[in-house]
Amino acid sequence: QVQLVESGGGLVQPGGSLKLSCATSGTISAGIAMAWYRQAPGKQRDLVARISVTGVTYVANSLRGRFTISRDSANNRVYLQMNNLKPEDTAVYYCNGPSRQFPWGQGTQVTVSS
Repeated sequence: QVQLVESGGGLVQPGGSLKLSCATSGTISAGIAMAWYRQAPGKQRDLVARISVTGVTYVANSLRGRFTISRDSANNRVYLQMNNLKPEDTAVYYCNGPSRQFPWGQGTQVTVSS
């Protein structure tokens, strides 16, 4: 059964950094594209970034330059490096496939506040 486990969130001050990690079951990590999403309170779940099997990346326009997605297929992990965090980045962050085709994990809470 496919499992997605996100970690690495927390409370950080504006301008700080966090690196999120997504642990995936082996069958999905190595063979397909993966993506990060986020959902702020009262808002829809939006795409943050995605990465192909070969490592080609896409980051949402508004986040480009601050967020970076990467993957370690050997260890079945996908990462999201977030720099220069802003209060509006506060959300629960999730990983999934680019078509949101897997059961959602519990996500990891990121709170940016002074």
